[in-house]
Amino acid sequence: MRIILYTGKGGVGKTSIAAATACKIASEGKRVLVISTDLAHSLSDSFEVKLSNEPIQISENLYAMEIDSNVENEKKWGNIKGYFEKLMILKSKETIETEELLVFPGFEELLALIKIKELYDGGEYDVLIVDCAPTGETMSLLKFPDLFKWWMERIFPMKKKGAKIMKPIIEPTMKIPMPTDDVFDEIENLYAKIDELHSLMLNKKIVSIRIVTTPEKIVVKEAKRSFSYLHLFDYNVDGIIINKIFPEESIKGYFEKWEDIQKQSIKDIEDSFNGIPIFKLELMKSELRRYELLKKVGDNIYRELRPEEVLFKEQIFSINKEEEGYILSVRMPFVDRRELSLSQNGDELIIGIKNEKRCFVLPKKLQSKEVLGAKYDDGKLNIKFA
Repeated sequence: MRIILYTGKGGVGKTSIAAATACKIASEGKRVLVISTDLAHSLSDSFEVKLSNEPIQISENLYAMEIDSNVENEKKWGNIKGYFEKLMILKSKETIETEELLVFPGFEELLALIKIKELYDGGEYDVLIVDCAPTGETMSLLKFPDLFKWWMERIFPMKKKGAKIMKPIIEPTMKIPMPTDDVFDEIENLYAKIDELHSLMLNKKIVSIRIVTTPEKIVVKEAKRSFSYLHLFDYNVDGIIINKIFPEESIKGYFEKWEDIQKQSIKDIEDSFNGIPIFKLELMKSELRRYELLKKVGDNIYRELRPEEVLFKEQIFSINKEEEGYILSVRMPFVDRRELSLSQNGDELIIGIKNEKRCFVLPKKLQSKEVLGAKYDDGKLNIKFA
């Protein structure tokens, strides 16, 4: 099964492109499910069909759904939610505000990813197409498994045994209920799912990301930043789609100045993402709605290519042996070296690009080594260990 995620700045047409891709693949005989993780769902509007938290058939081989975080919250939270609810209403009654506070920041994104993993495990479809939220929320979605795994391994080691020892002391004195075995079991089960999810998302044979942009300088800059952030978290980007290109016959009079802007932006994309497949779609005469038009658009974008295939694969992290030690190279183009940060804490390495940071455990061959220096050159961060 293949999983393809579409992301990009808000308003670039991710939903339409994701839906069009799904229509093309389904028309060629593959069983496809297109799902939306965006809280402001618009997939229903694309197909002009009311979608829900369960797959609904759109046409032969094509199914669609919009993930409802409230429904998934009730299904997955269970005992964990009940425990935190007890803590929060110790001194007050249960209210709507309490219910809202029980949805932690990032938890909705996590529930969406777990749902994707469940659909993958179910094996009912050949391809999962994911219509993601705008770039910032998508980064929250994609980096959450990595952060949650790190947090669980360091903050949660007390587990059941410690809780049982502390229960007779804490509950009578602090008047705070300790987690039961059911709560711990659920947390451990959640952690196991996150661990499996993390491995799945980094499997470049299964998961790839496609960035949707428009030929405007601001939007192209965000596409480049997204590309760098995705590489930092070791995700494979296998396609760039340039959407809403003005047809030549339409760039007259009032819109004439857009011709140079578009040409410059398209050239910038082609030069910057050289090697990665780039697809172009002109602005349509009407809104992209209904299966027939979406299928036509999917054919226009991919032509003879099979969009369900991995269109490009690049090695992002590499380790090279040298006489004086090792070089860990991370491919991250479009980065301003002044926005890079690097630190080491034992066997962990923390790399930052502006406001995005990733903390990860070093490969075994580097765990006994120390960082001697680093250099950003030709789109790569080269870190020297000895």
